[in-house]
Amino acid sequence: MQRKALKMFLLPGKEAEYKKRHDEIWPELAELLKSVGIQNYSIFLDTETLVLFAYLEAEDLSQLDHLPQLPIMQKWWAYMADIMESNPDHSPKSVEIPSVFYLA
Repeated sequence: MQRKALKMFLLPGKEAEYKKRHDEIWPELAELLKSVGIQNYSIFLDTETLVLFAYLEAEDLSQLDHLPQLPIMQKWWAYMADIMESNPDHSPKSVEIPSVFYLA
């Protein structure tokens, strides 16, 4: 299993809305993520800094490479762009976090 972690950035005052939108994640988006092998996908929020920490596992992370081109992914990003720091294409600004320790 391959692992990936990244951080994203929530806009001030948008904590409850971010949680609400993820509690109501679109079934077709959840199914897409599972279909490319994503497992154990979690997002945590540091309420002091508004940094979102995302962690996921997948058999082959390269299977995620085509996700940005898919309409449902682009639609989700546009939906989330008003509550997160986003790039011009509406994708969330994110920084990958390298692994420095793993206890299996």
